[in-house]
Amino acid sequence: MSKNVSDQLVEVLVEAGIQRIYAVTGDSLNHINAAVHRNGKIKWIHVRHEETAAFAAGAEAQLNGLACCAGSSGPGHVHLINGLYDAHRSSASVLAIASTIPTKEFGTSYFQETNTIKLFEDCSCYNQIANTPAQLPRMLQAALQNAVHKKGVAVIGLPGDIANLPAVPAETTSLIYRNRPVVRPSEDELSQLAVLLNSHKKVTIYCGLGAAEAHKEIIQLAEKLKAPVAYSYKAKMSIQYNNPYEVGLTGLLGIPSAYHSMHECELLVLLGTDFPYTPFMPVQNKIVQIDIKPENLGRRAKLDLGLSGDIKDSLQALLPLVEMKEDATFLDLQLKFYKEVKENLLIYVKDPGKQDAIHPEFVVSIINELAAKDTIFTVDTGMCCVWAARYIEGTGDRKMLGSFNHGSMANAMPQAIGAALACPGKQVIAFCGDGGLSMMIGDMMTIVQYKLPIKIIVFNNRSLGMVKLEMEVAGIPDLETEMMNPDFTKIAEAMGMPGITIYDPGEVKPGLEKAFLKEGPVLVTIQTDPNALAMPPKLEFDQMKGMALYMGRMMLGGRMDEAFKIISSNYKHLNEVI
Repeated sequence: MSKNVSDQLVEVLVEAGIQRIYAVTGDSLNHINAAVHRNGKIKWIHVRHEETAAFAAGAEAQLNGLACCAGSSGPGHVHLINGLYDAHRSSASVLAIASTIPTKEFGTSYFQETNTIKLFEDCSCYNQIANTPAQLPRMLQAALQNAVHKKGVAVIGLPGDIANLPAVPAETTSLIYRNRPVVRPSEDELSQLAVLLNSHKKVTIYCGLGAAEAHKEIIQLAEKLKAPVAYSYKAKMSIQYNNPYEVGLTGLLGIPSAYHSMHECELLVLLGTDFPYTPFMPVQNKIVQIDIKPENLGRRAKLDLGLSGDIKDSLQALLPLVEMKEDATFLDLQLKFYKEVKENLLIYVKDPGKQDAIHPEFVVSIINELAAKDTIFTVDTGMCCVWAARYIEGTGDRKMLGSFNHGSMANAMPQAIGAALACPGKQVIAFCGDGGLSMMIGDMMTIVQYKLPIKIIVFNNRSLGMVKLEMEVAGIPDLETEMMNPDFTKIAEAMGMPGITIYDPGEVKPGLEKAFLKEGPVLVTIQTDPNALAMPPKLEFDQMKGMALYMGRMMLGGRMDEAFKIISSNYKHLNEVI
């Protein structure tokens, strides 16, 4: 039997190191599915929803470098989009195969017709459709090169009729070149930066994910400058560990010490970060930035100097030019404040809550204690993100994945699927909100079907917690945030996954220990306090005013019991506000 286009595609994927395709088969994808099984060197992962396929591929790509998902004509394409947006904004190298209708039907409003070029344009770095067998090899090679080197989503549209035609040999290389060039500022630019660093006494370093590979160099720079080191959420696992200069993370989910260090310094050094929240950036002090993507320079803060380069390469060239400072007064003050902030955070851990209202901070502190040193955590957007940000500690080997830039609900469980397949043998723990898990609950069957040893922790607060908080601080009644949830444990058991429900704080540690020791997947539902709040690192007057207005409206509306529960659940925050 002669090789068809689908066979050719699969061979290139295997050569590129792709081990699996996440997809729902059907229609125009069927020829590719058949080719996967004929080849035998790549696996088809049959998810229940294409959004899960894209999230799982994005997670695998962030951990292993390159992954693949696919969607068939029309609805399959549309279902991919949310997960592909997340992957693209997370700089994950993902190849998305968008199989589509027969070429002769293009432009006729055919059944399930979509324009893949228009549809995926905003969530990809490469996006083409192969209308002839001769086009596919070069387009596929270009897609893979773009995905790997631009660190984003590359989309290949493939009509179903083309997928079954005889393959045309490639006219160009089919290899993926994974070069690692040295990229750093020029000597003159580094000299300018060194002059700034050497001439300021109070310097703070702020690291993003782009600085993840430069841990050693960042410590050396902080030591020379006597500078505190703050970081973004995405950089936490890579920057926090073995770092005597760290002062935590900033942002909506951060803590006051990082915010304080960034605003009290004379010179702020931004390394590999495209942190999106400009209100958390200082405006009075001098700011310099280094980023591998020059288009990122200056779009989050007003810069005095912006340089393009890889952080590790740049710091290695910069360090010999930086003078050792003797005065550590500024650093010592920031570290002292950080210590106080951490001690304050322990207040939340020491109060475990009560029956059916377990404090989530306590739960995450126990998970942090019990989890392996190389655990992969996935966290749903919302309150799960807050608790993980503040209570899961980096070790140098742990990883944490979330929808940090796209901010999608329901990402944690699908990402855990990709993580478990990408890193067999590693512990994978998914922090799922009850709203997030409800949204994509069908793919728990994918976990069971492939016997993935994922531990799903459901923070069941019976509400859309982060949305509720957003409405509260805006002074808006928390309308439509309450959730009537099913018994998640019974659903898990019906799917063939062991389930545990924890109602009492005293059951948290033994319940989690039991779940973590059990082989295979386990779902743990924890009845957490729906009134637990997460305070930002800096309270603005409008937020306090909005919260007071919200509480007043509740009381005037006859919801005195609810107002009292919010106050009693969050008495710990009073010290922060005062």
